[in-house]
Amino acid sequence: MKRIVVRRPGGHAALELVEEPDPSPGPGQVRVRAAAAGVNYADVVVREGYYEAAKGLYPLTPGFEFAGVVDALGPGASGFREGDRVFGFTRFGGYSSVQLAEPARLRAMPAGWDFADCAALPAVHFTAHHALVSVAHAAPGEVLLVHSAAGGVGTALLQQARILGCRTVGVVGSEAKTAVAREFGADAVVVRGPRLWEEIDRAAPDGLDAIFDANGVTTLRPGFERLRLGGRLVVYGFAEIMPRGRRPFLPELAWNWLRVPRFSPLELTAANRAVMGFNVVFLTEKAELAKAGFDAIAAWAGEGRLKKVPVTAFPVERAADAHRALESGRTVGKLVLTF
Repeated sequence: MKRIVVRRPGGHAALELVEEPDPSPGPGQVRVRAAAAGVNYADVVVREGYYEAAKGLYPLTPGFEFAGVVDALGPGASGFREGDRVFGFTRFGGYSSVQLAEPARLRAMPAGWDFADCAALPAVHFTAHHALVSVAHAAPGEVLLVHSAAGGVGTALLQQARILGCRTVGVVGSEAKTAVAREFGADAVVVRGPRLWEEIDRAAPDGLDAIFDANGVTTLRPGFERLRLGGRLVVYGFAEIMPRGRRPFLPELAWNWLRVPRFSPLELTAANRAVMGFNVVFLTEKAELAKAGFDAIAAWAGEGRLKKVPVTAFPVERAADAHRALESGRTVGKLVLTF
């Protein structure tokens, strides 16, 4: 099998491709011959050594999602047969051409979806489902603001919000991305720039019920101030702390960390608003929570209620190029590695 290994955190050269014998499935495990693996911004942070859930685990293989074909079953494994086309999630290890997975972490690929499409599903859609359903408790008719609306999690949030009956305002980084946000369900789209909040106020003049923000620095406070009574600010990332396209200097990280706004319990109570955050990787170990989210995603995809996002594929040998592209901020949809 082929897999990417990060022996020590670092730059793009830290993504080392190795070839090893195929592992055999153990009791209750399903072996999947992966055709594609999803690439997420969290993988960049893992490579650089700043991802909390990866501390102490190096050397490790990045990646949280994959799609492929079942080619072997361990003793006692059930629910799948050799030859089944499946997609699944994993807590690290996704950048590998062979996966050993428990059946609970796999689902059958929906009709009409290929491996790259399905490898782009689990991480972003589970993040979106947890943010909307378990954290924000989004209700029909609510008005939601989605930052980075043309990206992987952004397009997932827009689609699922529409399924839940919500109205969405999407924020994108350039005019070229507005059509993507609208295609995936945004009722209004705002291009990030000097007049960002004026444009958001025009799109949602009565305020916002929930905001989904992975910027983590400059947009948190202005967003919080635009929440209605009972509004929720949901934070699931801190992309602005990390500079684009290079490893940060420690003083730079410290300065960006200091710029993150603080919210006191007194302020939250007086304003009758909430600030909530989560890291979805830690939640994959909560079996019932993961099952509920994954079941919903698989069902919606099978019913045709989720659209395929634009996918840009890189052969696994070009994993570093995939990271460079993601760090540029110019991509839309999802990136995947292919085997």
